[in-house]
Amino acid sequence: MKDIRMVDLSGQYEKIKPEVDAALAEVINSTAFINGPAVKNFQANLEKYLGVKHVIPCANGTDALQVSLMALGLKPGDEVITTTFTFIATAEVIALLNLTPVLVDVEIDSFNISIDAIRKAITPKTKAIIPVHLFGQSAPMDEIMELAREFNIAVVEDACQSIGAGYTGKDGIYRKTGAIGHMGCTSFFPSKNLGAYGDGGAVFTQDDELAEKLRMIVNHGMKVRYYHDEIGVNSRLDSMQAAILDIKLRHLDEYANARRKAADFYDNAFRDCSKLITPYRYEKSDHVFHQYTLLAKGFDRAKLIEHLNNKGVPAMIYYPVPLHQQKAYLDPRYKDGDFPNSEYLSKNVFSLPMHTELDNEQLKHITDSVLEFINAL
Repeated sequence: MKDIRMVDLSGQYEKIKPEVDAALAEVINSTAFINGPAVKNFQANLEKYLGVKHVIPCANGTDALQVSLMALGLKPGDEVITTTFTFIATAEVIALLNLTPVLVDVEIDSFNISIDAIRKAITPKTKAIIPVHLFGQSAPMDEIMELAREFNIAVVEDACQSIGAGYTGKDGIYRKTGAIGHMGCTSFFPSKNLGAYGDGGAVFTQDDELAEKLRMIVNHGMKVRYYHDEIGVNSRLDSMQAAILDIKLRHLDEYANARRKAADFYDNAFRDCSKLITPYRYEKSDHVFHQYTLLAKGFDRAKLIEHLNNKGVPAMIYYPVPLHQQKAYLDPRYKDGDFPNSEYLSKNVFSLPMHTELDNEQLKHITDSVLEFINAL
């Protein structure tokens, strides 16, 4: 049996090696390393895949979130609602722009942001909502967009874990995550479902005016060279990463199907195990399983992870500390117990290997190792 990894990028690379190597050689030979043809080709192909008018590439997913908020023209003290159960970047950019992060709880089953919690958190200062499509499954976008329209609030989707996932709205139209709100953001960090071989990110929008502003912001606020109309940043996707991403984009649906197949194997293996709750699958969303995250019931997950490691099976905890309990984000508005679902999840979730290269032998060893520990309890 091959060694089991949380993410097997080398195995994935071997399957597309000739395409990647040829694309990189083309970029090197062209010497168009910044904003070259490879970036423009990838941008156009991603626009087509997502069904959006505009993709604005940038340097990473955190920058994508930051420039999206900058494009909204928010002022210090304006409030932005997001989930407390997510990676730190979602709240980090809010704080960096001197905006006020307003954290809310998640649903216990889907791990995604709670609609009731959003509604209760809205004030006259609320200017934006950042829903996170956590672990590869869409947040309830119909309800989020209804709230946005009711209160005239912008929606910036954090689709950094969900690229390729879709959502069928009440209107019966299927849309990709990131293409539903006013803007959507993604990360091309190597371990993502669509990952570069370095850093990268992008913002998506259907809005022409926002797109023009975003393009200026990521390029020092310039529309015409050396004429700076906005306060901007330097945030670009380089041509080599774009060339790699363009190749991997052709395989993205294939990669999603491989992840779902692995998730189905896990689900079937754990179906009758009362000590584990398998990932919720929202009927409106096709989960792309950036992570396969289980909820432990009534046992010490640390001991399970130790057992798995002894069996050659890696496991991770996403996320061990919710944002409101992070030292950098402690806030007198929040105290322990205010977000019971997020606090419970942070103490009880764990994630098993999930990537495109898992085979049945590996999956059986992983699930057998988990069940061996649980059956011995």
